[in-house]
Amino acid sequence: MPRRKPFSNKQKKKQLQVKRERKRGDPGSGQSSRNASVERGVRRDRQSDTSDSETTDIRRINQQPGTRDGRYDPNRFRLHFEKESKDEVERRKRMAQERILQPVPERELEMDINQIYPEEQGLDFPRRPSWHYGMQREELLRKEERSFREFLENLHSRNPPETLSHFEHNLETWRQLWRVLEMSDVILLIVDIRHPVLQFPPALYHYITGPLKKQVVLVLNKIDLCPASLVLAWKHYMTEHFPHLHCVCFTSHPGQPYSTLLQKKRMRRKCGWSQAGGPIHIMRACQEITAGKVDLSSWESKIQKDAVAMGTGADWPDDGAESVLMEHHSDTALEMSSFSQELYKDGVLTLGCIGFPNVGKSSVLNSLVGRKVVSVSRTPGHTKYFQTYYLTPTVKLCDCPGLVFPSRVNKQLQIVAGIYPVSQLQEPYSSVGFLCERTPFLSVLKLTHPEHSPGSQEPHDWTAWDVCEAWAERRGYKTAKAARNDVYRAANSLLRLAIDGRLCMSLRPPGYTQNKDQWESHPELPDIVALQGRRPEDEESSEESSSEPEDEDDRDADDDEDGDGDDEDESVRSDRKSKGGFTLNMFGVLGENECE
Repeated sequence: MPRRKPFSNKQKKKQLQVKRERKRGDPGSGQSSRNASVERGVRRDRQSDTSDSETTDIRRINQQPGTRDGRYDPNRFRLHFEKESKDEVERRKRMAQERILQPVPERELEMDINQIYPEEQGLDFPRRPSWHYGMQREELLRKEERSFREFLENLHSRNPPETLSHFEHNLETWRQLWRVLEMSDVILLIVDIRHPVLQFPPALYHYITGPLKKQVVLVLNKIDLCPASLVLAWKHYMTEHFPHLHCVCFTSHPGQPYSTLLQKKRMRRKCGWSQAGGPIHIMRACQEITAGKVDLSSWESKIQKDAVAMGTGADWPDDGAESVLMEHHSDTALEMSSFSQELYKDGVLTLGCIGFPNVGKSSVLNSLVGRKVVSVSRTPGHTKYFQTYYLTPTVKLCDCPGLVFPSRVNKQLQIVAGIYPVSQLQEPYSSVGFLCERTPFLSVLKLTHPEHSPGSQEPHDWTAWDVCEAWAERRGYKTAKAARNDVYRAANSLLRLAIDGRLCMSLRPPGYTQNKDQWESHPELPDIVALQGRRPEDEESSEESSSEPEDEDDRDADDDEDGDGDDEDESVRSDRKSKGGFTLNMFGVLGENECE
């Protein structure tokens, strides 16, 4: 048998390009055609590049395939972040292998919003420059790009290098925010209850309530991931510092069973889209804001109908296009349009959903609509372009892509909070160490030290690298060639557990540790517990389940990227019924109570 000739990936890529061009019927498929195709792609990328690539080194992620005609460039909405130097990556990797992990006291988890967004540092966000109808489209685009570059220059001049967090450098994504702010009457600013001060930029709040003269409803999402006392403390903290806020607690999964990791997909598809608790509170906040200027009775009737349908166990279809009217807006119309300053025009209330990546904007929108209209993903940048949906004839929802605002958050905290894509990390080990120092990872993950010998009782010191290696050994993550423990995959898996809430790390408001007893006996606490869907007997059941090691056959944490997979199988369903059918917190499988 003749020896096979080596065939590189580069040759394979060229072969596929020729095959695609031949299938499209392009004239010629030789080297000139391939060069022309590459040149068109480069030219299209240059045209869509509205970042500050001339002044800083920018890394573009989430590459999307282009179209044939070149009229629409999907890569305009790629996430743009500053690159990291190789020396810095190697330095953090060595530190993760050598530094011994030390538990962080609970008091150090307390964080004030002024630590994240100090007023003296000018941590603003880009504003749309003024314009008039006599301007040409190209002139307006140039003016916006010039204004954006000036914003970045001013921001970097007032903040030394390495002090700013990763934030969005793509002007096209900021344009989506401008349009949503202009279209909306009430802004739903959605934050994750585990770290709300990271995701609440004060500059945005003051801009909405000041120059725009609009109202802000702060949606504290995922409240089932934290103790009720901590949820209540954050709610009072935010309303105390921002008096014009309307705070609403929300969860898409109140009191749902979550006894194995395998049930994750089913939870997202069947139980996450319509619950009466969250939507009714948002509706009442809007009623208070509109003060009878908009008829919201149809919205209230829809919420009640959805609650009844969920109570009967009816399954929502995956596609809500038949009952939800979706509006599509052309770029040209929006770029040269000045939305009316009149609130509630034609008797319609427009709600704009704004927030950082991974705060649950799409889940909130799906819960409000009553069925799945937006795909859900833990990957930042999953929602690329804003869409509007008519919830009822008098209520319209507008979903904005997730935006990362400039702040003073360190990179490890951004990663654990799901703001920066885990899949794009070159060095995830230091973030794993940051997470493990703030959670009881040994009791939750049930790890065995890599250097542990059978029969030995001697304790071992843990490093971030040891944690990743032990998790890879337990989960069976092996490299393809040498069959060594795949520590990189294990590190990504642990970070995804944190983002999903199954290895829960949550921040505290200032003074929470000292006044914890007062919050645990607060008169408003039963209302938060009811919204979480918990019962007194659930606490005992959750403690019992957290002491049992998780099943090795459960689905891995880095699977199910979009949460649109199949339901759980019959064996898992019957196993849950055989245990008595009790209701747990959905994230109790990895010891949510131990993380409190």
